[in-house]
Amino acid sequence: MDGIISLGPFMIATDRALAIAAIWAFLAIATWIAARTGSNAGQAGWTAIGIGFVAARLGYVLENLPAFLLEPWTVIAVWQGGFSPWVGVAAAALALLVKMGRRRATVLMLGALGGLSLTHAAVSAAIEPKAKQLPEGLQLTTLTGRPVALDGMRGHGFVLNLWATWCPPCRREMPMVIDVAATSSVPVLLVNQGEPAGRVKAFLSINDMPSDAILLDATQRVAGATGARAYPTTIFVNADGEIVRVHAGEISRAALTSGIRELERKQQ
Repeated sequence: MDGIISLGPFMIATDRALAIAAIWAFLAIATWIAARTGSNAGQAGWTAIGIGFVAARLGYVLENLPAFLLEPWTVIAVWQGGFSPWVGVAAAALALLVKMGRRRATVLMLGALGGLSLTHAAVSAAIEPKAKQLPEGLQLTTLTGRPVALDGMRGHGFVLNLWATWCPPCRREMPMVIDVAATSSVPVLLVNQGEPAGRVKAFLSINDMPSDAILLDATQRVAGATGARAYPTTIFVNADGEIVRVHAGEISRAALTSGIRELERKQQ
């Protein structure tokens, strides 16, 4: 699946890996500037990163406030992703000005921050996965054995959430995904990968979860066809049958509803 970097058994989204690399490079440059100028650039760099991180998160929270009001604790669930990069960059720049004042080292630090931010944006845009067609012929089944052909859903956007009962992050996000699916104008299908109906039914019963949006993919054809290598994976498909967004790992309500809104806008 595009947008994922594999490091042995570990996987990380490409955008997160790029952000980590940019932060590391900025801190390394800050240390170099401090040594060359005898300034507090190193300490200021760490302060700027901390303030920028918090500001970027808060910016995203404000952009998706209705979702966070329903689940306030998810504001601190930063592992799910969700940041407003340019809000963070602006806050980091302001922190540098306040921390360092007007001096040559400040100009160098601001230049490094701006250059790395623009480079990160350019690289991210260059490697962003292009929309690709969801393969034809994919067929799922309901818990009662009724076949459901995904080809029949073309003409309308929909969301596929790939999950398994043995997957801890899948279990954490399922109540939220089911809740969103119940009220979404865009179909949200929770597609179990490779498990028998009996096991899935037992899991839903034990956890008191409704089965309305649950489908089965006994042979994991959807995962194979889309290249999903980790669960949960959430796939957003537009009305033309194109995969326009893929979220690998646990998804937040904000990210899920944001993706749904994008599908809704393109259907209008």
